[in-house]
Amino acid sequence: MLKGNQVVSIVGATGLVGSEIAKLLVLRGFPMSRLVLFASGRHQECEVRLAGRSLPVHPFTLDAMRGTGICFLAAGGEFSRRHAEAIASLGVTVIDNSSAFRMDSRVPLVVPEVNPGALGEHSGIIANPNCSTIQMVVALAPLHREWRLRRAIVSTYQAVTGAGLMAAGELARQSDAVLRGKPARAEVFPHPIAFNVLPHIDVFDSQGWTREERKMRDETKKIMGDPSMEVIATAVRVPVFRGHSESVHARFTKSVSLERARDLLSRAPGVELVDDPENNRYPMPVDCAGRDLTLVGRLRKDPATDRALCMWIVSDNLRKGAALNAVQIAERLL
Repeated sequence: MLKGNQVVSIVGATGLVGSEIAKLLVLRGFPMSRLVLFASGRHQECEVRLAGRSLPVHPFTLDAMRGTGICFLAAGGEFSRRHAEAIASLGVTVIDNSSAFRMDSRVPLVVPEVNPGALGEHSGIIANPNCSTIQMVVALAPLHREWRLRRAIVSTYQAVTGAGLMAAGELARQSDAVLRGKPARAEVFPHPIAFNVLPHIDVFDSQGWTREERKMRDETKKIMGDPSMEVIATAVRVPVFRGHSESVHARFTKSVSLERARDLLSRAPGVELVDDPENNRYPMPVDCAGRDLTLVGRLRKDPATDRALCMWIVSDNLRKGAALNAVQIAERLL
């Protein structure tokens, strides 16, 4: 348990996720005596505008972490592996947005709407899950509690901001080039992303799965607390700037009711049910950008079995998929 009005720091404050964390801390009125911003070491000292004033961004040093209550790490896995444990050893509670500690048995992997009790097990480091995992478990958790999820088959349609600021710039440049009749140059992604779809997020393993797909499988089991659960993912990058979409086929151990599923989702924390296809109402990335909620719709029963549901899930990957979930973890710790 943490006390309020402590010093809060963000490492990686100039990146997409780090800057979003800073905005949310102010927007949500997080109780802190001071907010200190750090670059990860790749950027020189600079300033950022936040809530109408300029805040300096300092180069990271371990010594500068002394006296900090909570530290948000948003500087990537390599940085977290090098520094997270040393920061925690100073008595700082570390909320890590990278994949470095997600599958470490000593480190809780937390989505506050799903497994807040896991926070009681932390010993200095708490892992923030993968963006595509977060939105899926927020939607599936109330259904899992009712009917116990056995298998989820998911195809993701992930925005370019999931790959960082440079990826967003690449989509903008390529789109402009293609619309002017010029070739699209790929630098961040292995192929042009403008007007294209890439079934390739992170690196492939020897069995043909990508690391992103493995993350969704392993992280879902850990968050849900059920190692027997099956998760089969295909992760795809699409030319959308912000907002991940997912098509999920969920099979349960008991017979399901479409009406009961709608009732559960309409009352689930962090979820908004948008399921009126007759009036063209269904979740879309343009509707979730900048919002906290995970949108769920296109609910259908599998005609081949009474134990399965199909659904469409959309969420802002920078908001709930990263920054908001990290801030909600901190709020729970208070």
